[in-house]
Amino acid sequence: MSESKELTYSDVSEHTSKKDLYLVVHDKVYNCSSFVDEHPGGEEVLLDVGGQDATEAFEDVGHSDEAREILEGLLIGNLKREAGDPAPTSTGPPSSTPGKPQSASDAAGLGIGVYAIILVGGALAFFAYQYLASSSQNKS
Repeated sequence: MSESKELTYSDVSEHTSKKDLYLVVHDKVYNCSSFVDEHPGGEEVLLDVGGQDATEAFEDVGHSDEAREILEGLLIGNLKREAGDPAPTSTGPPSSTPGKPQSASDAAGLGIGVYAIILVGGALAFFAYQYLASSSQNKS
């Protein structure tokens, strides 16, 4: 494995078959030929992105740490970008805002907001009931 090896999109695009399959993930080039039959998602998934930038497809699935370690073992070099090459599809894990990594607080923000609304609504209903109950007792 020579991480200093640089390949262009043109080089990578020539490797699209099951026995000769290169993928680009985060501007690194991986030879996935030996892993096609072992891929838990099936060989079709890899063949669909063979010879291309597979960053978005890889991150959208939410691969485990073990999958990322396997990927590192398949590394053969870096992508050398040239004029006319497609722009990178993603620079990090999937997020709700492009270019901004999703944090746990962003993902839980709506859930906490809903609980806050329910809590405030419940408190208002309780105090309204108490007020109306005391008003009806004063009139009797």
